[in-house]
Amino acid sequence: MTGWRLLLTRPTEESAALAATLADAGCFSSSLPLLEIEPLALGEAQRATLLQLQRYCAVIVVSKPAARLAIELLQQFWPHPPRQRWFSVGAATAQILADHGLEVFYPEQGDDSEALLELPQLREAIARPEPQVLIVRGEGGRELLAERLGNQGASVDYLELYRRCLPAYADGSLVQRIRAERLNGLVVSSGQGFTHLHQMAGAAWDELAQLPLFVPSPRVAEMARAAGAQTVVDCRGASAAALLTALREQPVPVL
Repeated sequence: MTGWRLLLTRPTEESAALAATLADAGCFSSSLPLLEIEPLALGEAQRATLLQLQRYCAVIVVSKPAARLAIELLQQFWPHPPRQRWFSVGAATAQILADHGLEVFYPEQGDDSEALLELPQLREAIARPEPQVLIVRGEGGRELLAERLGNQGASVDYLELYRRCLPAYADGSLVQRIRAERLNGLVVSSGQGFTHLHQMAGAAWDELAQLPLFVPSPRVAEMARAAGAQTVVDCRGASAAALLTALREQPVPVL
């Protein structure tokens, strides 16, 4: 791993955890969070969804922030949650839910929507007349997941619990950090994270686009390539393990 010098862009707590894992593997990283989680006020539609939680044959939670906020709401609305199957895209999100006593399933290989859709337990959960599925998420995202479930006959609702904001930084902060610390790779964990990276780069994007960019899914890889990123590495997941595997397989650039 020696040789990689990565920019991490996840929210503060998640970047800190990832940085520690990378350091154990001998990889230098620098954190500049480009996502800030802002919980949404609970409206009547969200309340109604929560009060009718038992009608869903599967509840899919797409991120750790969504899981944490969902648990807070369950404690308010369902001290004893209905017996149903919960699903997540990755192990870390699943653990948050499991710690609350929920029955959770997640793909052990490839923590993305495609892997989740192949999960036997999810296929079994929706193999019933008029299946209803709830996706718990932030504003926007995982449209492919809903589309594929719809194609399999499921009716899909969303419970949106937060929005992802770009923290306030001085102009030029991003490129200054990359140059000052001689970073040779960029890591984003979502499509919104990439959008913020591209936005903050501004006129320096052509320079940053030359660096290897590690992304969590084919969808984000497509976004990055369309924007002009030259070397996009799809880690097939946003976990630390997925990133470490991708780093081992990708040659360290010579700057």
